[in-house]
Amino acid sequence: MKQLRHAAGSLMVVGLESTALSGLERAWLKLIQPGGVILFRRNIESADQTRELLNEATSLCAVDSFRCVDVEGGTVDRLRDALGRMPSAQEAAQAGAGREHGRLIAQGVRAFGFNTTLAPVLDLGLPASSEVMGTRCAGATPDEVIDFARGFLAGLAQYGVTGCGKHFPGLGGGTLDSHRDTPKIERAWNQLCHQDLEPYRALFAELPMVMVNHAAYPKTLSGNRPASVSAFWMTTVLRKQLGYRGVIFSDDLEMGGILKFMPMNEAAVESIRAGMDTVEVCHSPEQILRAYEGLVHEAEKSSAFQKLLMGRARAMKRKRQTLFHRGVGPRLSSTQLAKLRAKILKFNEDVTKLSRAADKAAPIGERTLVETA
Repeated sequence: MKQLRHAAGSLMVVGLESTALSGLERAWLKLIQPGGVILFRRNIESADQTRELLNEATSLCAVDSFRCVDVEGGTVDRLRDALGRMPSAQEAAQAGAGREHGRLIAQGVRAFGFNTTLAPVLDLGLPASSEVMGTRCAGATPDEVIDFARGFLAGLAQYGVTGCGKHFPGLGGGTLDSHRDTPKIERAWNQLCHQDLEPYRALFAELPMVMVNHAAYPKTLSGNRPASVSAFWMTTVLRKQLGYRGVIFSDDLEMGGILKFMPMNEAAVESIRAGMDTVEVCHSPEQILRAYEGLVHEAEKSSAFQKLLMGRARAMKRKRQTLFHRGVGPRLSSTQLAKLRAKILKFNEDVTKLSRAADKAAPIGERTLVETA
């Protein structure tokens, strides 16, 4: 029973409420012993405070735990207030600065005590999703996305930070925000296979992690089932067809895209059953406990699921050790942090100038992101 509960918790990455642990959080972290934590702007005030929070929280987690943060640059940048604005993926790609973008994000992430940033975005910047995705996409074509992401991932790797390609199998054709609803992406298999999936096909050996989204793809064999609970997408396509061997990581299971489809306990079970390695529950302690108890309860009543859960936990222990065996980056002095902020400010200014110049230089028909046939 104890081993089973430890296995269930180790397949979860969880969010915290504030800038320091509460007594209640210490209690449920000790109970669950999750595979790691993810922090948001609500948790981050300064580098020292963030490192202390991460150190205490992960001391109650599984060995070699995830220390996750979303730093893509642009609109999704949890370190923006504490460190300075990073340009978006779109801006950095237009400036041809993918590698330097990754290097600077990695330096910032390490300085605050993280080992993982949930980036880069590999979605295609298509017209359908432009209002939802904004400047998060590096380009409209697979080649543009691949070129940016390859440099970005190399920049992260240079500083020992783990990246995560997202949002598999692709949100480029989606018109709804999966934080609120389940997008139904009406792209045919041929489009998805030769366009949306191409970044994953090209980068599969360079991606330590892949995040799976909560969209449905009715024109594929997955039907109306969200990708995050679909064996077709995770096991058949990602593992078998694309040959991916890294970590398969869920988008937040508290998002409306999945919770409007099924309750939390069922979502956690079905995602693991379908091929997910680690599930992410980012906000509510109640939902975190529902996911945990859902996994434990299903393993207690199903020997097949118990075998799957225990095997997945053993595999993830090995994968986390491989990813995070080097430990956490060194603490920076106030002088070093000030220099890093200055570098980020200068980079942001340079990228803004270069991306504007590139946009003006492009033919009029190429300035708008266009879906290819």
